[in-house]
Amino acid sequence: MRPIYLDNNATTPVAPEVLEAMLPFLRDNWGNPSSAYAFGHSIGMALDTARARTADLINAEPREIVFTGCGTESINSVLHSALATQPGKKHVITTAVEHSATLKYCAFLERQGVDITYLPVDGSGRLELDQLRAAIRAETALVSVMWANNETGVLFPIAEVAEICRAKGVPCHTDAVQAAGKVPLDVRLAPVDYLSLSAHKLYAPKGVGALYIRRGVKYQPYLIGGSQERGRRGGTENVAGIVAFGQAAEVARAKLESDSARIRALRDKLEQQILSAIPGVRRNGAAEPRLPNTANLSFEGVEAEGILLMLDQEGICASSGSACTTGSLEPSHVLRAMGVPGDRARGSLRFSLGRFSSAEEVDRLLQVLPGIIAKLRQYAPLPERAGFSATAAR
Repeated sequence: MRPIYLDNNATTPVAPEVLEAMLPFLRDNWGNPSSAYAFGHSIGMALDTARARTADLINAEPREIVFTGCGTESINSVLHSALATQPGKKHVITTAVEHSATLKYCAFLERQGVDITYLPVDGSGRLELDQLRAAIRAETALVSVMWANNETGVLFPIAEVAEICRAKGVPCHTDAVQAAGKVPLDVRLAPVDYLSLSAHKLYAPKGVGALYIRRGVKYQPYLIGGSQERGRRGGTENVAGIVAFGQAAEVARAKLESDSARIRALRDKLEQQILSAIPGVRRNGAAEPRLPNTANLSFEGVEAEGILLMLDQEGICASSGSACTTGSLEPSHVLRAMGVPGDRARGSLRFSLGRFSSAEEVDRLLQVLPGIIAKLRQYAPLPERAGFSATAAR
C-alpha cells in the first residue's frame, strides 16, 4: 500500500516527467561529456540545457552554476573556499539553527583554529539583523545563513542579509536547499555570492546538487581532479542526475505559484485542525514568513518517537526533525536554539507536504492522530501526565 508521505522536507519522490527526462541518459546516451567525439559532445549539450534551466530557477547565469554531488558538498565547498581564498581571515558567521551540513563543518573548522560565531534566533526562530551587523569584523571570511529552516520552515530575510554583507565587503552564502521550488529565489534581488541547492528536494533523484557562484567571486575548488565544471569541481558529471535536476528546476519554476497556493491551503488545514482537535499542542516557529508546506508542532505529555511509531503503523510518514539527525536522542538543536523546553522539544513533529500530497491524505492523518495522542498520554508516566493536565487546564 502506498504510504501517506508527509515528510517532503526529508526528500521527495522523483516526478514522472523528471524520470522520463533522465532515462535516455541511463539507457542510450551514456557517453562521457568530456569526450571529444560527437557522442560525448551531445551529452555535453544536455548538461548545458540542464545548467540553463537550473540557473533560471534562481535568476542566475548558466555559467554561474556548478553541479555537485549533493547539497552538503555545495555547502562544505563554500566554507572551504571562503577560507582558502582569504588566508588572512579566520572568522565565519552562521546561525545556531543551520542544517548539520553547515554546523558540523563549522565544528570541524573550529578544531582547525577558525573562529565561528553562531547567531541566535528568537523564540519564533527569527534572526535579529542587528546582531549580524555587530558580529561582522575585519577578519570575517564568510557569512552563511539558510534561506529557510528545514525543521520549522521559518524564512530568513536573505536579501537584507546579503545587503549587509555587501556593505561590509564580506562574502555571503545561503543554504537554499529547503527553499527551492517552494518560494521564489532570485539572486539579483537577494544578491548573495553563493547559493546551495539539492535535487532530491525538487522531485529529482538523490546524489546531485548545485552551487551558484556569483560571476567574479573568488572560488577554490573543493574536489580537485579533471577540468569538469569549468575547473570548479573535478570528477565526471552525474549526467542523468544533472539532466533530471534541470528538468525538475524547470517544472518547479512553472508550477511554483500553483503548487505553493494548494500546498499552503493543505498545510493550514492540517495545522489548524490539529490545534483545535487536540489539547496541549503548540506550533513551533513563526506563522509567517514560513515555507508553505511545513508545520512543526509540539504535543505535550508525549514523546515524538512514540507518535511516529504509531503513525508508521497507520502507513503515515512524518518526522521529528531533519532526516540527517534521525536516531539522535537529543532534542532538536533548532528548537533548543529557539528556547523550546526539552520536554516540548522531545514531543515535536514536523509535517512537510509536497506536490503529490492530497486532501485525502491530510484527512486520514486528522482521523488517526487524536486517538494516537490520547493513547500515548494515557500511558505516559504520572509526572508527565500531571504536567500535561495542569497545562491543559490553563
